Amino acid sequence: MRAITAAVVLSFACFAAQAQVLGFGSAPQGSIGYNMSSAIAKVLAEDAKIQSRVQPYSGSSAVLPLVNSGELDLAVCNVLEIEEATKGEGTYNGRKQANLRVLGVIFPLLSSIFVRKDSPIQSLADLKGKRIPAGFSAQVTLDRIIDAVLANGGVARQDIVEVKVPNVIRGADDFTEGKIDGGFFALGAAKVLEVHKSVGGIRYLPLSDDPQAVARMKKHMSYAYVTEVKPGPAFAGVDKPTKLMAYDYLIAVGSHVGDELAYKIARAVHDGKPKLISSLGAFRGFNPDAMNRAMPATFHPGSVKYYKEKGIAK
Repeated sequence: MRAITAAVVLSFACFAAQAQVLGFGSAPQGSIGYNMSSAIAKVLAEDAKIQSRVQPYSGSSAVLPLVNSGELDLAVCNVLEIEEATKGEGTYNGRKQANLRVLGVIFPLLSSIFVRKDSPIQSLADLKGKRIPAGFSAQVTLDRIIDAVLANGGVARQDIVEVKVPNVIRGADDFTEGKIDGGFFALGAAKVLEVHKSVGGIRYLPLSDDPQAVARMKKHMSYAYVTEVKPGPAFAGVDKPTKLMAYDYLIAVGSHVGDELAYKIARAVHDGKPKLISSLGAFRGFNPDAMNRAMPATFHPGSVKYYKEKGIAK
């Protein structure tokens, strides 16, 4: 009887493990963070039989503490967010999220300030005295990213008129409604295409790769760099080669996620580029063999095991 009971308990435990649904925290619907999360969740379900539920929140500032506490299992975030969260710096000052781990780097986000296509604003320097979204209460690290973009053009926070918004979705809506002069959103997001169509076209303002301009930018965000983007069907707001700011996005997981599960997630994402692209064109910039490149936070041992087997150098 004890043997039978033990077997039944074990079978239920195995079933529960197989039926586990991971909590995948993301930015609001319409954001590129939500689109990334949905694309990854689809690959995990189809290729690794790992079920996850994408749960949108107001922003990464709300999501990462939940991954750290184990209430959620994984999320996507940018390099600045993982650095500040795990070190207890910046917006996480005194609140170190010590249980966060990097599972793998996916691709860089490309961004700048965008304006209406017929706007007389032609450069970042022209944004002085203009209304720009700021004070992102739910995505607090975005203020530093905007400061970095502006600094590239020789513009400081005190030079603009700040319009307080909680997140990029609200900022995009305010831009559409004419409440701000320059919008901010990552290139390639579905919301950007929506805004582009609503206002008769938008145009991203170019950054400079002059060493002095780059140095000003890096004072605010040391991991950012400038790269040229060519026009493409997924890039509303770029109708000619344009230099934008780039910074890496990654998958973060909690330390409570088991090594075997982290291994399987890393393998599915590494091998799933074609399917990821079919869900979100921005994954064309994903380099699977660079998933293990150095980040300012600790990698999960389960994903490290996979990268070592693949021979991917850090």
